[in-house]
Amino acid sequence: MQISELLKTCILYTIAQTFVWFQCYSHFVWTWWENKPFYAAFVFGVPASVLFWYGTRIAVEATNAAWTARMLGFGMSYFTFPILTWWLLNESMFTTKTMLCVFLSFMIVGIQLFWR
Repeated sequence: MQISELLKTCILYTIAQTFVWFQCYSHFVWTWWENKPFYAAFVFGVPASVLFWYGTRIAVEATNAAWTARMLGFGMSYFTFPILTWWLLNESMFTTKTMLCVFLSFMIVGIQLFWR
């Protein structure tokens, strides 16, 4: 496993997840985005898809496992979503239920990365 390649994947996934967050939630933050789903899909979705494509390619080549790439993508969403949701929508992730889910998601990613 190549750590530098997985770091590249995590960076690409983080940027992609940020685009996805804005695609799905920008209309809750700014009224301008209301009733513009196709515009949001194009503006945010196309770059996100390309970033996910490259990130997945790098992760699979580094680990020889599609599941590792999938779990990294899932895990990185727990990095971007809470920060953006707290910052722009004023919703905290610090509830017992959410924190347990975050802990479990990190456990899942850790198992995929380190269990041989």
